[in-house]
Amino acid sequence: MKIQITKIQEPDLEFGSQVHQPFVKDALLTGCGPFESSFYNGVKRINLGVVSLRAETEEILDWVESLHDSLVFNETNAFRFREFLGAEKTLRCKFLVNDRHVKEIDEGKYRETQARYGRERFDALLTLYSDQIQSLFADSGPDCILVQFPEEVASLRVANSRLTVSERSFLERVQEEDDAWQYELFEMTPDQKKLASELLPQADELLYRNFHRALKARCMNMHNSVPIQVIRRHTYVPDETSQSQSTIAWNIGLGLYYKAGNIPWRLHQISTDTCFVGISFHYLKRRAGDMVYASVAQAFSSSGEGFALKGSTIPKDQTRNKQPYLRPSQAEELMGDVLKHYQSKNGNLPSRVVIHKTSRYQPEEQEGIKSGLMDNVPSHEMIWLVPSGFRLLRRGMDPPDRGTLCTVEDKESFLFTTGYVPRWNEYPGPHIPSPLELGTSEPENLVETAKDILALTKMNWNSSEAVGRHPITLSFARRVGMIMTELDEDAQPNPLYRYYM
Repeated sequence: MKIQITKIQEPDLEFGSQVHQPFVKDALLTGCGPFESSFYNGVKRINLGVVSLRAETEEILDWVESLHDSLVFNETNAFRFREFLGAEKTLRCKFLVNDRHVKEIDEGKYRETQARYGRERFDALLTLYSDQIQSLFADSGPDCILVQFPEEVASLRVANSRLTVSERSFLERVQEEDDAWQYELFEMTPDQKKLASELLPQADELLYRNFHRALKARCMNMHNSVPIQVIRRHTYVPDETSQSQSTIAWNIGLGLYYKAGNIPWRLHQISTDTCFVGISFHYLKRRAGDMVYASVAQAFSSSGEGFALKGSTIPKDQTRNKQPYLRPSQAEELMGDVLKHYQSKNGNLPSRVVIHKTSRYQPEEQEGIKSGLMDNVPSHEMIWLVPSGFRLLRRGMDPPDRGTLCTVEDKESFLFTTGYVPRWNEYPGPHIPSPLELGTSEPENLVETAKDILALTKMNWNSSEAVGRHPITLSFARRVGMIMTELDEDAQPNPLYRYYM
């Protein structure tokens, strides 16, 4: 058997002062500042709001103040886990909470909602929280809102009452079939099963309403809305967390910086005229009574934040090999919308479009995509990434490096977006790494394609590690699709990624 292995180096990111570095903490600890800091002088003020139970407010405010202190880590790996030097030195910003931006949830009303059951409790809590959050959506409001969840709220979900008995039975059967297929293919642990399911439509997202998701969906399209950041006691109470205060500060600090409208880092050595697009599918219930698939596209360039678009709805029987697909007119319309919005945001059309999809392209999709792009874009590429049962072992105790590209018999290619990270001397995962199977319409550019995908796995601004499993094109589209289960069928999802993190 012929196996060709190519090692792709960890891609560089661009930070402030034109510093290029593959690892976020290594770069920011040099004092270069985030990428956005190149466009302002001194320390940027970021105004935060707080919505919490009254008993939690003081601890939350103390914790926000602690983000300006130097915080040491207590994890064992000093290469991966680093000290946090405070928001002003590390992120060139200061987090401020004005008294008028603190909204406390009435304890009596909260206890009253907790005494209810099922959907009535869910809806009452949703109104209680969203009313307080909406009261901060004003011209002089905060840049981002911290929303405190007690544990019973964080884990709250209810059955979706909009589904008929037959629709619920259909979704439950689909979920069981997917579970059986994944176990048969992978022989996975529950954690591995979760990873494998992240690229596939999940019936569970429509079977149940999740409180966190419902709250974000309700708030993101309100007038003057700003993003929210959910926190729990293990975020701001040191004795109740398994992570060090330094690690929490890195992750939450970067997330707040980005949600307040700032770009922490951007891609390096990828043309700003390239538009990366992710397409995914999700279950959706329509008011008319039928259940369909919804298509979602997310477009992204190396120059900054991308945008999300809702595509066509697709009958649930428009599938092939159990996967939904787009008809030519649907694919053409979606590409046309992407180009229109890209030009509106960037002032010009892209010179290259790269489309990522979570299943193999059907002939109808290829026809529609080409038709939607050919007269406007000089170059395009269609790439599919799917979960894989492929495994690669090497001598010694360490798994394959992240960035390993393995081609078997010049036919099948597998990219390890998870794996051993030499800079950390560690594999940051609980089980044997499983790669993504990679296919492309331009097979001669496979290595360059893999480089782009690996770079796009580093664009989750909600994490300071920047070694994600999936490219931002697909992980963003998936988050949008999950939120869409809570929106009216005619509603367009908020296009900005910061609202979904």
